[in-house]
Amino acid sequence: MAVVQTAYANGSSTDYLRDTLKVTVQCSKTGVKYLQQMAQKFDIGVYFEANGHGTVVFSKSAEDQIHQLAEDPSANDEAKRAARMLQSSVNVINQTIGDAISDMLLIEAILAIKGMTIQQWHAIYTDLPNRQIKVKVADRRVIDTTDAERRAVSPAGLQEAIDSLVKRHKKARSFVRPSGTEDVVRIYAEAETQESADALAH
Repeated sequence: MAVVQTAYANGSSTDYLRDTLKVTVQCSKTGVKYLQQMAQKFDIGVYFEANGHGTVVFSKSAEDQIHQLAEDPSANDEAKRAARMLQSSVNVINQTIGDAISDMLLIEAILAIKGMTIQQWHAIYTDLPNRQIKVKVADRRVIDTTDAERRAVSPAGLQEAIDSLVKRHKKARSFVRPSGTEDVVRIYAEAETQESADALAH
């Protein structure tokens, strides 16, 4: 199982998934098609963009194993119950394009099973303060990126300048990437305080 995010995912969410839940976290380029391709490499892949797009995908092998366990007369009650809950999840989730209503229903079911309120769920972790801005440019293709758009490879010296600025702030990270749709460069920054995130972005 893995969770696939983009560079825009808040660092606190990544830390929570990786360090607390011990889930594999992968980062892909921005765009649902890239997230979906990466998520499909796992038996269960959860993917989402910070703008809300996303869903859960199950491999055929995972679906078959879940179904077999749910129907296995020799399986213990706890294993069967878990398999049936996963089976219900497969049935609720729209694996093709994602669906906000089905996602919401699944979250409601999970919270009910875990005995959690929306407020408790919201308090699981706190987002790091962040700032996103866009800068109009003559030619966005001047900037090229790598590492799922988290690092700039051109123009020369840009990534080094970003790294130098990031070092001035606690819990900070920042990246720049060309827009895929308009002649702008998008800048994302996050840090321990909003003041630091704003300073880093500007």
